[in-house]
Formats: sequence, structure tokens, C-alpha cells
Amino acid sequence: MRVLVTGGAGFIGSHIVDALCRAGHEPSVVDDLSSGSRSNLPADIPLFEGDVRDADRLAAVFRETRPQLVCHQAAQMSVSRSVRDPRFDADVNLIGLINVLDLSVQGDVERFVFASSGGVLYGDVFEPADEDHPSNPVSPYGISKWGGEKYLEFYCRQHGLTGAAMRYANVYGPRQNPHGEAGVVAIFCRTMLGGGQITINGDGSCIRDYVYVEDVARANLLALTGDLPTGMTPLNVGTAHRTDVNQLAGVLRTLCTAHLQEAGRTVTIPEPAHGPHRAGDLQSSLVSSRRLSELLGWQATVPLNEGLQHTVRWFGEHTEA
Repeated sequence: MRVLVTGGAGFIGSHIVDALCRAGHEPSVVDDLSSGSRSNLPADIPLFEGDVRDADRLAAVFRETRPQLVCHQAAQMSVSRSVRDPRFDADVNLIGLINVLDLSVQGDVERFVFASSGGVLYGDVFEPADEDHPSNPVSPYGISKWGGEKYLEFYCRQHGLTGAAMRYANVYGPRQNPHGEAGVVAIFCRTMLGGGQITINGDGSCIRDYVYVEDVARANLLALTGDLPTGMTPLNVGTAHRTDVNQLAGVLRTLCTAHLQEAGRTVTIPEPAHGPHRAGDLQSSLVSSRRLSELLGWQATVPLNEGLQHTVRWFGEHTEA
């Protein structure tokens, strides 16, 4: 199948492209390269540089690629930027989405998969939330993701699309951007492998559900190609396993120390510092992926410690000494 992946040169999108290639599909990518990179993609994957807000550029990409399936990963992902500039957030996450949806309808796309979010929709949850948990987003980013799901639901109902909204937990793994606020694993890896001291916001007791990026890519592949009900189906993508920031930092410090020793570097990574609690941070975010398992047979297969080992190894190979 011909698949267009928006944001496909980014962290999650590039892993989705890899999964599509392994499954024998024909992916193409449109990406403005604001956070993604050509180097994340195999050399033979068509990459069209463009912004999802540019409807004319997108139309040209659709004419050339003629996608049968669309996986929409392009997004403004920063909660703090959405607070500072809600207009920009809405422009990318809502107008950009509508542009891609309009062209999908015009091009008779069969399936539309959308990158949503679990944490920003459900808020503080201390037991794994299912897809029926009330949504109450408080940031412009969360509001735009919630609105994006509603637009997708409308387009599915109005135009006969089959769609899925992938409500991600905290995704981590190779290629994650260490400069973004959402990439705590990447930030910690880069700092520790450079011998620096990480700073944990608050007391480190915040709980998160960390899911490895290759498991997330496989979930997207199943949502694009598996049997789904007609209309729009929200699907949580997570592990339901609790890990607080102190635990995460401890495991990463051990793994980064071992990696540096293997590389012949005698670096003592400092104990973490603790800074002020960051306003707006959730105390606990967990999702249940039972629906994804029941509908499409998905299970998270990479345990946290194994995924962190892969991630540390990748950052070790891509971080200058």
C-alpha cells in the first residue's frame, strides 16, 4: 500500500516508516524538518519538504504520491510553547490537520491514523485510564489534540473515512530529540553520557507510563492496516507500568555509566540535582491499552530496562565525547 507519513522524518514518524518498509508497504514522507532529519530515513524513501499549514504544497505531494493510507504524525508538540503561543499551536495542530484531512478525502484515502496523546487528554490518573475516561485538557496543546480527534471523528462520519486516534503514553527511544520538553529520556541520556548532572523537576515522584518507540510504530502499522470499526476509533498506546522520575534517572545513570566504561571513559556521572516543581506537570499519567490489544492484537513487547539499554547505546553512538 502507498502510505503518506506526515512528520515522517521525526522521532516517531521515522520509526513508523521503518515498520512500513519491513511490512512491504511504500511509504512517502512530508516533513518541514523543523525537528526531523533526512538522516532518520532510509535513502530510498521519498521525502517532500513542506509544512502541513501549506495547503498548496501538500496538494502537490498528494498528487505525486497518491496515498491509499495516511499516518499524520506532524505536530506542534510543546506544551509550554502552546501556552506561550496558542495561535501557532492551533495553526499547526488544527489547521494543518484539516489540510491533510481535506486532501485525504479528495484523494479517496482509505484509512487515516492520527497522533494524539493520552496524558494531556486524561490529566492526572493514578490507575491506567481507558479510552472512555473523561477528557479534560487544560493546555492549548491538549485542547488542540482533543479538537483534532473531534475533527477526525467528523471527517470519518461525514466522508466515510476509517480513522484511528493514537493516544500515546510517554514515548522514548532512539532518534528522540533531546532538546524538546517531552523527551525526558533523551535529555537525561545526552546529559549523563556527556558526564553532566541532570536536574529533576520537583521531588521526582511524578509517575509516567514509558513505551518504546518501536512498539508505538508497530501500533501505528496495525492501526493503518488491521481490521477497525467504521468511523473513528481512539486507541491508547502504553504499557500501564508505573515508573517515577527518580527510578528512571537511577536506571539511566547505571546504564550510562556502564556504556561509558565499555567505551574506555572513566567518567563519574553526578547524582541528580532537584529543581523546583514545573508548573502544570501531571503527578501521574497511565493508560490502558486493552482496546488496542483486543482489536488489533497489540502488546508492548520491549520492557523498560531493555528499551533504555537500546536508547543509551544509540545516544552513546550519536553523542560527541
